Amino acid sequence: MASRLKRSLLHPIPYFFSDSAGLFITKLWSKRLIEELYGKVTDKFLELLLSGMDLAFCLSKGYRKNIKDFEGRYLFRTADNLVAAAVTFKDGDMEVHEEAIDDWDVCITFKDAVALNAFIFSRDQDILNSLLKNDVELDGNLNYIYKFGFMARDLGHRLGVA
Repeated sequence: MASRLKRSLLHPIPYFFSDSAGLFITKLWSKRLIEELYGKVTDKFLELLLSGMDLAFCLSKGYRKNIKDFEGRYLFRTADNLVAAAVTFKDGDMEVHEEAIDDWDVCITFKDAVALNAFIFSRDQDILNSLLKNDVELDGNLNYIYKFGFMARDLGHRLGVA
């Protein structure tokens, strides 16, 4: 989501200002994500979540610690393959791919955006319940799901939504 130029401009901000300044900027630029989390979840939810996470990683040293020494590749898609996005975490950075990737560590196929939101932001992240309701299909390492869910909920707390 964030271009290389944008990243190079945003990355230094938390070193010159406090983490709270970076989170303030993230809140300003993530209003649509906050609206999605408070209100009705739409098909733009995944795109907004990933862009909000990307922005927070750029602007907050505290949030960036979540991906320090972490490598993982995620593929998110809907059952009808209308929505597909992929995320790669490597070398302390996050890269969002708008197309599906083949070499994922975990693939999450969800019924709709509401199912993804319920799955990622569930309080105890009840994977079994989502699987039993046929809202979500998982392939790959489940530990990556817990890691992503933690990062998404952490972003929600930092944005004051959770």
